[in-house]
Amino acid sequence: MKQTNGASADQAVGGQAVIEGVMMRSPHRIATAVRTSRKKIISKVDPFIPLAKRYKLFNIPVVRGALSFFEMMIIGVRALNFSADVALEEVQRTEKGNDWQRTRGEKLTDSLILTGMIILALGLAIGIFFALPLFLTEVMGLSQTALAFNVTAGGIRVGLFLSYLWLISQWKEIKRILEYHGAEHKSIYAYESGKALTVGNVRRYSTHHPRCGTSFLLIVVILAIFLFAIADTIVELKLGHRPTVVQRFATHFSLLPLLGGLSYELLKLSGRKRGSRYVQWLSTPGLWLQQITTREPDNAQMEVAIVALKRALEGKK
Repeated sequence: MKQTNGASADQAVGGQAVIEGVMMRSPHRIATAVRTSRKKIISKVDPFIPLAKRYKLFNIPVVRGALSFFEMMIIGVRALNFSADVALEEVQRTEKGNDWQRTRGEKLTDSLILTGMIILALGLAIGIFFALPLFLTEVMGLSQTALAFNVTAGGIRVGLFLSYLWLISQWKEIKRILEYHGAEHKSIYAYESGKALTVGNVRRYSTHHPRCGTSFLLIVVILAIFLFAIADTIVELKLGHRPTVVQRFATHFSLLPLLGGLSYELLKLSGRKRGSRYVQWLSTPGLWLQQITTREPDNAQMEVAIVALKRALEGKK
């Protein structure tokens, strides 16, 4: 693939590490590439045009961010489903012979089980990272003002988030995913720099990228402190008393689309204005965090990321 001027804003790409592979998203398609236990790379491509591109009504700052937030959640789950499906099929083929093929019913059952596990994981994440900080802050008696409450809850949330990331990063299986995460970043950097997508070129780039989803999550956690403090103050004025934990949870949960939209716009800004001193300052915590969430990939992992990116860019205008 020949490139000379790098990626324009309209051709910005993003991605996600999956089980033994990488998902890449371009403005017009999604590609997931996975390496099997037999060292073969299997890829899957789906057309994709964001709602904000299809309908002008949705191409409004913050609104498009909120939509993109939910779109990427759905895309991420589908890519993870595909990679898990490939991995499971490889295990079962090893046990039952190379000629074995899963039936449609077995595939459906496996997909339902994985979807259920993902839903359960999301529920636990909401409970641990969203509800638990509110409860702990209330128990600590730090609810005198909306700002004090949310600064404390936000601090607890950041602590839980960082602890969780560090703990899972120590698992052998997760380290493989973090290496693919690094391969994703390296290949995107090479593309954005206008370099040919080869392992030799990709290897030269950093595993840390300012538009990373990890940076997005950190922006969400920090921005939530101020957004929720404002919301709690308004609710308190309406009620005439400090809101309960349940009322806070309901208020904060209803603001998630707005929070996601604002955070998405800030993340996009960090990608477009990378040379700005202020943007570099805002991006620094997210880049530090990627020391936990990325690892240096090997050549085989970079090859998978390159396949995914090339397939996502096929037919680009």
